[in-house]
Amino acid sequence: MSVFTQERLTALNAAYARCIDNDELEQLGDFFLDQCLYLVTTADNYASALQAGIVYADTRAMLQDRVMAMRDANIYEEQRYRHIIGAPVLLEQEGDTAKAESPFIVVRIMRDGSTEVFATGRYIDCIVAQPDHPLKFAERIVVCDSCNIDTLLVIPL
Repeated sequence: MSVFTQERLTALNAAYARCIDNDELEQLGDFFLDQCLYLVTTADNYASALQAGIVYADTRAMLQDRVMAMRDANIYEEQRYRHIIGAPVLLEQEGDTAKAESPFIVVRIMRDGSTEVFATGRYIDCIVAQPDHPLKFAERIVVCDSCNIDTLLVIPL
Protein backbone atom coordinates (compact mmCIF):
# COMPACT_ATOMS: atom_id res chain seq x y z
CA MET A 1 0.00 0.00 0.00
CA SER A 2 1.28 3.48 -0.90
CA VAL A 3 2.23 5.98 1.80
CA PHE A 4 1.12 8.71 -0.61
CA THR A 5 -2.61 8.47 -0.01
CA GLN A 6 -5.03 11.21 -0.96
CA GLU A 7 -5.65 11.74 2.74
CA ARG A 8 -1.95 12.27 3.56
CA LEU A 9 -1.34 14.57 0.59
CA THR A 10 -4.42 16.64 1.48
CA ALA A 11 -3.35 16.79 5.13
CA LEU A 12 0.12 18.02 4.11
CA ASN A 13 -1.38 20.82 2.01
CA ALA A 14 -3.88 21.74 4.72
CA ALA A 15 -1.19 21.95 7.41
CA TYR A 16 1.06 24.01 5.11
CA ALA A 17 -1.75 26.48 4.34
CA ARG A 18 -2.76 26.68 8.00
CA CYS A 19 0.81 27.56 8.96
CA ILE A 20 0.82 30.51 6.54
CA ASP A 21 -2.78 31.62 7.09
CA ASN A 22 -2.38 31.60 10.89
CA ASP A 23 0.88 33.55 10.67
CA GLU A 24 2.93 30.70 12.14
CA LEU A 25 5.65 31.20 9.55
CA GLU A 26 8.48 30.20 11.86
CA GLN A 27 7.21 26.60 11.42
CA LEU A 28 7.18 26.81 7.61
CA GLY A 29 10.59 25.13 7.34
CA ASP A 30 9.20 22.07 9.13
CA PHE A 31 7.39 21.13 5.91
CA PHE A 32 10.63 20.94 3.90
CA LEU A 33 13.72 18.75 3.75
CA ASP A 34 17.02 20.48 4.63
CA GLN A 35 17.98 20.45 0.94
CA CYS A 36 14.87 21.52 -0.92
CA LEU A 37 13.57 23.86 -3.56
CA TYR A 38 10.89 26.49 -2.99
CA LEU A 39 10.21 28.53 -6.10
CA VAL A 40 7.47 31.00 -6.99
CA THR A 41 7.24 31.53 -10.73
CA THR A 42 4.73 32.27 -13.49
CA ALA A 43 3.01 29.78 -15.76
CA ASP A 44 4.81 31.26 -18.78
CA ASN A 45 8.23 30.92 -17.15
CA TYR A 46 7.44 27.38 -16.01
CA ALA A 47 6.23 26.34 -19.48
CA SER A 48 9.43 27.79 -20.97
CA ALA A 49 11.56 25.96 -18.36
CA LEU A 50 13.03 29.25 -17.15
CA GLN A 51 14.74 28.73 -13.81
CA ALA A 52 14.44 32.28 -12.47
CA GLY A 53 11.73 32.82 -9.94
CA ILE A 54 10.10 35.65 -8.07
CA VAL A 55 10.99 33.83 -4.85
CA TYR A 56 13.76 31.25 -4.72
CA ALA A 57 15.11 29.16 -1.86
CA ASP A 58 17.13 25.99 -2.27
CA THR A 59 17.49 25.07 1.40
CA ARG A 60 15.30 25.00 4.46
CA ALA A 61 17.69 27.55 6.02
CA MET A 62 16.99 29.99 3.16
CA LEU A 63 13.26 29.68 3.85
CA GLN A 64 13.85 30.34 7.54
CA ASP A 65 16.04 33.36 6.69
CA ARG A 66 13.28 34.73 4.48
CA VAL A 67 10.82 34.52 7.39
CA MET A 68 13.31 36.18 9.74
CA ALA A 69 13.88 39.00 7.24
CA MET A 70 10.13 39.41 6.82
CA ARG A 71 9.69 39.69 10.58
CA ASP A 72 12.71 41.88 11.36
CA ALA A 73 13.89 43.80 8.29
CA ASN A 74 11.24 44.14 5.59
CA ILE A 75 8.77 46.98 5.67
CA TYR A 76 5.44 46.19 4.08
CA GLU A 77 1.76 46.85 4.60
CA GLU A 78 0.19 44.51 7.13
CA GLN A 79 -1.67 41.71 5.40
CA ARG A 80 -2.64 38.08 5.73
CA TYR A 81 -3.62 35.25 3.43
CA ARG A 82 -6.35 32.66 3.23
CA HIS A 83 -5.60 29.61 1.07
CA ILE A 84 -8.09 27.42 -0.74
CA ILE A 85 -6.27 24.35 -2.02
CA GLY A 86 -7.90 21.84 -4.32
CA ALA A 87 -7.49 18.11 -4.14
CA PRO A 88 -3.94 16.98 -4.90
CA VAL A 89 -3.37 14.70 -7.86
CA LEU A 90 -0.65 12.08 -7.51
CA LEU A 91 1.26 12.25 -10.80
CA GLU A 92 3.90 9.60 -10.19
CA GLN A 93 5.51 7.65 -7.43
CA GLU A 94 8.79 5.82 -7.10
CA GLY A 95 9.87 4.37 -3.79
CA ASP A 96 9.75 7.02 -1.08
CA THR A 97 9.27 9.94 -3.52
CA ALA A 98 6.17 11.19 -5.28
CA LYS A 99 5.21 14.02 -7.63
CA ALA A 100 1.88 15.71 -7.05
CA GLU A 101 -0.01 18.74 -8.30
CA SER A 102 -2.63 20.80 -6.47
CA PRO A 103 -4.57 23.88 -7.62
CA PHE A 104 -4.76 26.87 -5.28
CA ILE A 105 -6.34 30.25 -4.73
CA VAL A 106 -4.83 32.71 -2.26
CA VAL A 107 -6.95 35.59 -1.02
CA ARG A 108 -5.14 38.55 0.53
CA ILE A 109 -6.72 40.49 3.38
CA MET A 110 -5.25 43.92 4.03
CA ARG A 111 -5.17 45.77 7.36
CA ASP A 112 -8.13 47.93 6.31
CA GLY A 113 -10.20 44.79 5.68
CA SER A 114 -10.11 44.95 1.88
CA THR A 115 -10.00 41.48 0.41
CA GLU A 116 -8.95 40.38 -3.06
CA VAL A 117 -7.86 37.32 -4.96
CA PHE A 118 -4.10 37.67 -4.74
CA ALA A 119 -2.87 34.61 -6.63
CA THR A 120 -4.17 31.54 -8.39
CA GLY A 121 -2.19 28.67 -9.77
CA ARG A 122 -0.91 25.24 -8.92
CA TYR A 123 1.63 23.68 -6.63
CA ILE A 124 3.93 21.22 -8.34
CA ASP A 125 5.50 19.17 -5.60
CA CYS A 126 8.12 16.53 -5.09
CA ILE A 127 7.27 14.91 -1.75
CA VAL A 128 9.35 12.51 0.27
CA ALA A 129 8.11 9.96 2.80
CA GLN A 130 10.47 9.19 5.66
CA PRO A 131 9.83 6.30 8.05
CA ASP A 132 7.91 7.41 11.15
CA HIS A 133 7.91 11.06 9.99
CA PRO A 134 5.37 13.25 8.23
CA LEU A 135 5.60 13.80 4.50
CA LYS A 136 7.98 16.60 3.53
CA PHE A 137 8.52 18.70 0.44
CA ALA A 138 11.74 18.15 -1.47
CA GLU A 139 10.36 20.68 -3.95
CA ARG A 140 7.41 23.04 -3.95
CA ILE A 141 7.15 24.98 -7.18
CA VAL A 142 4.41 27.58 -6.98
CA VAL A 143 3.24 28.24 -10.53
CA CYS A 144 1.12 31.39 -10.63
CA ASP A 145 -1.41 31.67 -13.44
CA SER A 146 -0.83 35.38 -13.97
CA CYS A 147 2.42 36.96 -15.11
CA ASN A 148 1.48 40.05 -13.07
CA ILE A 149 2.87 39.40 -9.61
CA ASP A 150 2.20 42.02 -6.95
CA THR A 151 5.32 43.57 -5.48
CA LEU A 152 3.82 42.91 -2.03
CA LEU A 153 4.65 39.22 -2.35
CA VAL A 154 6.33 38.99 1.03
CA ILE A 155 4.52 36.11 2.69
CA PRO A 156 5.20 32.71 1.09
CA LEU A 157 2.42 31.35 -1.08
